[in-house]
Amino acid sequence: MLLRLYKAVLTGCAFLCLTASAYGADDVPLGEDLRRDGQQAIERQLPMLLEFSAATCLYCRQLEREFLIPMLISGEYTDKIIIRRLLVDSGTQVTDFDGARKPASDVASRYRAWITPTLVFIDGQGREITERMVGINTPELFGGYLDACIDTALLQIRDPDSTTTFAGCSAASAQ
Repeated sequence: MLLRLYKAVLTGCAFLCLTASAYGADDVPLGEDLRRDGQQAIERQLPMLLEFSAATCLYCRQLEREFLIPMLISGEYTDKIIIRRLLVDSGTQVTDFDGARKPASDVASRYRAWITPTLVFIDGQGREITERMVGINTPELFGGYLDACIDTALLQIRDPDSTTTFAGCSAASAQ
């Protein structure tokens, strides 16, 4: 009995290690082509989550390690949201929703994302559809609030006339 339990635990650990290595330590996909990602969001009727991040931001790493990467690894959010990270301090160029190449910091300025991390929930055309999340405070409650904003954003995409919100995360038009 103990040997079977030991084998099950080892198998589970091996699976988690393989899955985690597939995503890497900081493998929230970079937003390199927002136009392409936006088209995908429109086709799949999904919202997008843009994480505005900085290379030296410890809170950004915490957000990614404790929330975003596990969301990606779990597969439970594949049909709920498209997640992209924009590094605002690295000089990275991105293709914006209009097809123009510009620094990620310009995109951050347009969304008024001056603090990292900032999470912005948008539609496939780049319009903000729910309230944003700035910083990472109260990690014990953060996951529930993040889920509420994802659910609100998804509802805004699939039923734009809905006034329903989840756990206090309001739609952008209601702000």
